[in-house]
This record gives sequence, structure tokens and C-alpha cells, in this order.
Amino acid sequence: MNKVLACIDGLSNTHAVIDWAAWAALRLALPLEFLHVLERHPERAQGGDFSGALGPDARDSLLHELSTQDEQRSKRAREAGRLLLASARERAQAAGPLPLDAKLRHGEFVATLVDMQDEAALLVLGEHHHAKAGTKVHAEHHLERAIRAVSRPVLVSTVDAFEAPRQVVLAFDGSAQARRAVDALPQHALCKGLPVLLAMAGDDHSTARRQLEQARDGLARAGVTVDTTLVPGAPQQVLPALVKAKGPALLVMGAYGHSRLRQLLAGSTTSTLLRLSEVPVLILR
Repeated sequence: MNKVLACIDGLSNTHAVIDWAAWAALRLALPLEFLHVLERHPERAQGGDFSGALGPDARDSLLHELSTQDEQRSKRAREAGRLLLASARERAQAAGPLPLDAKLRHGEFVATLVDMQDEAALLVLGEHHHAKAGTKVHAEHHLERAIRAVSRPVLVSTVDAFEAPRQVVLAFDGSAQARRAVDALPQHALCKGLPVLLAMAGDDHSTARRQLEQARDGLARAGVTVDTTLVPGAPQQVLPALVKAKGPALLVMGAYGHSRLRQLLAGSTTSTLLRLSEVPVLILR
């Protein structure tokens, strides 16, 4: 766990991902490595497979042509990936003195990320709010799968421009995941020195107040400047607006909770907040 690993694709908010990754690496005093994974997407292939309806000579000719096209596409993708990584390194160098590296990999993105995560103290990913509908759904699924699959903290850039946060907003719901995030936050260098707002959404009752007070006291004992707020409404409805109103901020939350079945039926608050948040999100383990 000796680096910040930032995943860039050139299609999402890549510049913001680069800037947030450089900011994180400087705060953590760690080297920064950029990763670009070349995936094959069969769903993007044009046309169908007609080889079974062709004669031997026509079939051989078609297969040769398709193979040549695949080779050309692969060559163009490798060259574009190298240019993307070179551009990322150049942009990150402007942020300050920072050891930099870059890797181009072939394979499935999530599997590659899982294989490389042991080297990283923090993973930085992007979320593209302006993608077309079909691409956006695929990107969101990609992002959720990656976050679920890894065991490292993940910083998700949900915006198109970088602005250094002046406050941390910790989304708290009293769950085991939220309590673990409270415990982890004081030790995470990204949050050190920043005031923390412990934000809870829902009904105002004694149990919620008690949970907030306990979390606040734990952060205060760890030396964190902390305040609390309890706002009525569902988290995905009220927290994004609350965080946006705080100015440049970093939204912190625990990783995915509840069973996969419950999330399929009722949806995931983590996924919804990632989709709606207009500030970057740090997901702590």
C-alpha cells in the first residue's frame, strides 16, 4: 500500500480525476500511478456474424478482414492509451513535486483493479455525469462493481473540475458501515485538518440523536473539529443539497451495506449518493 492509483479512461471527467489524484497523493505523501485499461467491448462491435452463411473462400476472406480490423483497432487503442497516460503525467506534474508512474493494461477493468489494489493506499475513480444515457448506465454499473470488488478506500470524482475541499461532510446513518467510517476518518490523511460535519438524514428521535452524539464524541476525542446536523428526509434526497450548500467539500461515507437482495429491491443509498453528489466522494472501509 505505497501509492495512489488513479484510473483514467479519457471519456469521463479525466482532468478532474487527474487533479484529485494529484491532490490526494500530495496530502498522503505517496507516489501517484495512473492506470488505463484497454477492454474489449463485444457490445460495441458493428454488424453481425454471417460467416456461417458464406462459402469457404468468402469466409476465409471475411475472417482475415475482421482480424486485420481488430489488429488496427487494438493498435489505435494502445497508441491513444499511451498518449492519455503521458498527458495525465504532464498535468499531474503541474500540481507539485510528485513521483509519477503510469501503466497500460489489457483486460477486464474490475479484475485488473482487484489484482493491483494491494499496491495502493487509495484508488481514485471518475464518474461522468454528462454521458449519454446508455453509456452512463454502463459507467455507473462499472463504477459500482469496482467499488464493491476492492477493499481499499476509494475517492470518486463526481465533478468536472477540481476545487480543494475546505470541509468534510460525513454521511452517517448509525449503521455498522457508518460507524466504521467514523472510526477510520481521523486516521485518513485526506481528511486531517479539515472540519467535519456529521450529517444524518431521517426522523428526529432520541435514538438518532444518541447515535449522532456518540459518533461526534468519538471524533472529538480523536482531535477532530466536528459539528452535527440532523435533517428530515431520505439521505439521497436531502444530503446532496446539504453538501453542495457547504461550498468546496468532500463527502465521506461507508462502503456498501445491506444484502445484495435488499439493494436489488430497494436500491443502494451509496450508489444513489454517488450519482447525485456534486462534490467528490470518499468511500472508507
